[in-house]
Amino acid sequence: MEIATQNMFAGQLARLTRSSDIFMAVAVIAILMIMVVPLPSILLDLLLSFNITFSLIILLVGMYIQKPLELSSFPSILLVTTLFRLSLNVASTRMILLHGNEGTDAAGKVIMAFGNFVVGGNYLVGVIVFLILVVINFMVITKGAGRIAEVAARFTLDAMPGKQMSIDADLNAGLINDQEAKARRRQVAHEAEYYGAMDGANKFVRGDAIAGIMITLINIIAGLGIGVFQHSMSFFDAAQNYTLLTVGDGLVSQIPALIVSTAAGIIVSRAGSESSMGKEITSQLLVQPRAIAIASSVLFGFSLVPGLPTIPFLTLSALTGTVAYILSKSSQSDNEKEELSAQAASAKARSPEAVKLMPPLDVLALEVGYGLIPLVDAAQNGELLERIKSVRRQIAQDIGILVPSVHIQDNMQLKPGEYSILLKGNEVAKGDLMINHYLALNPGVTQEAIEGIPTKEPTFGLPAYWIKEQEKEKVMGKGYTVVDLPTVLTTHLTDVIKKHAHEYLGRQEVQQLLDTLKEAYPRIVEELVPNLLPLGSVVKVLQNLLVEQIPIRDLLTILETLADWAPVTKDLDMLTEYVRHGLARTITRLYVAPEGTLSLMTMDHAIENLLLQSLQQTSQGSFLSIEPEITQKIIRQIARNLEKFTSQNLQPIILCSAQVRLHLRKLVDRFIPNLVVLSYNDILTSIRIQSLGIVRLTDAD
Repeated sequence: MEIATQNMFAGQLARLTRSSDIFMAVAVIAILMIMVVPLPSILLDLLLSFNITFSLIILLVGMYIQKPLELSSFPSILLVTTLFRLSLNVASTRMILLHGNEGTDAAGKVIMAFGNFVVGGNYLVGVIVFLILVVINFMVITKGAGRIAEVAARFTLDAMPGKQMSIDADLNAGLINDQEAKARRRQVAHEAEYYGAMDGANKFVRGDAIAGIMITLINIIAGLGIGVFQHSMSFFDAAQNYTLLTVGDGLVSQIPALIVSTAAGIIVSRAGSESSMGKEITSQLLVQPRAIAIASSVLFGFSLVPGLPTIPFLTLSALTGTVAYILSKSSQSDNEKEELSAQAASAKARSPEAVKLMPPLDVLALEVGYGLIPLVDAAQNGELLERIKSVRRQIAQDIGILVPSVHIQDNMQLKPGEYSILLKGNEVAKGDLMINHYLALNPGVTQEAIEGIPTKEPTFGLPAYWIKEQEKEKVMGKGYTVVDLPTVLTTHLTDVIKKHAHEYLGRQEVQQLLDTLKEAYPRIVEELVPNLLPLGSVVKVLQNLLVEQIPIRDLLTILETLADWAPVTKDLDMLTEYVRHGLARTITRLYVAPEGTLSLMTMDHAIENLLLQSLQQTSQGSFLSIEPEITQKIIRQIARNLEKFTSQNLQPIILCSAQVRLHLRKLVDRFIPNLVVLSYNDILTSIRIQSLGIVRLTDAD
């Protein structure tokens, strides 16, 4: 029977919740009707009592909620309750002015009780009490709550970009998923909307206090006039009746207004709280028993002062002293428990099995100065996050590996327009952007000069200019390439990611690639790893390819080649060269011109023979042993031929035999890092080769 009753009550509550929107509409219309329709005194008593009750409910709810957003409808509640009180003021005013001559019970029992009992039937005392309540409400509570709401709204709006960026950074770092990010963004938006609404809603309370004063003054003056001139009452009787009823009406209105104002102040002042108001205040006030003990001593001293009442101060001194003693004992007990726990934790931490690893560093990170935050903040139409996502997808398609998430965060130590790209916690590149400007580059097709701030393009170090937005069309008309700040930054980031791809490709990532390939080609993976080569060797070969910007998308060909040559040699450098031969089509496609021509420089046979003769074989592999003077001459000859590539805006490439390719690259990489070194086996025989020069060493022949 009890279960059936509970189910019936739950069903009724659910139906009431579903029809709450209709109920609220009817309630608001009814509030407006109160201003127009005369009410009987018994109904007015009921509504005034409900006004006090509802105000108390709001106050108690405000004390028990843990966060202001748990009562996000409070601004709307504030508006409705203010309108309700003003409607009751209109209804009670009408009743007082119409029937005030009949006696102090003409406006109902509630108003009479507040007029007689609360202020002792003395209307002068009532006026003073009413004015005091208005001052407390208007000047103290409402003004303070309004200021708190105003500051909270301003700070919440100012903090939105940082919060949005933090959410986006956590999402990019994989710390949260899309659903959690959406929920946190909604939370940030709700906070801004709530505090903005509270900033305006507090004006309702201030206006209500002003309206209460005006209504009371009008009632007293109008009541005296009606009583004396219309009902032929004496001035004293009219003042007694109408003033007492008006003061009672004012008190009935101002006490709920004071309660709601207090609730508003409590709610907006608890922005950073994590528990209910009672728990929070108790836990913070009673945490210092020494302060309570000092207060007890002061109270005891007051009890000894001649003329002051001894018993009240002595009683309070004993009470606070007892509380201080109990709290002191409890604090000592808690400290002993914490000390024992700390000793146990310390002993556990010293044990070998309790060693905890530090959380891993972010593989890729981007730190920006505060001036670049709008580029990251989606709420300010920042495009950088979407650009970075596109860059990661594009690089994954180009080189064949999944790019780690880029953790973005602000760094106040950087200049406003400065950014820093970090790899595993270490800075590998940085740049400085001019905020609210565009970068103009000369593609080499125009000789016209432009007005702008000279600078260097951060990715390739090309000469460029910072120009303002209004000059963009004019500069583009002169043949310059104009790019925005997100493009400059993402271009730099793309270049860094590609250049350092071999550093974030490890065993875990390669194992994932092998597992994916194994689903379609299980035989080749099972044959190669670990039967012919360990996983680490495969990782090293792939890293060697990425160091020279060779994509590893064709993983099947790479594994097939390794499976063919692994039984012959375990030298990873030689295996890398064999894999390059297998990827000849891919390598050729990287550097061939659209018309099918591959422009490069070649090496004289004398230099190749010199390099072959300089090779030294050791247990660790082969290396070049060549005189420094010869090295300098080779580098100078190569650098002289580079000018032909630069003038035609071509990628510098040098072609040599397969036997010396690896060693030549190691030789020139330190001096000319952007030089591509290819062997004859790295390119397709069907490609038309255009030689732009021959590297000769005449004095070494």
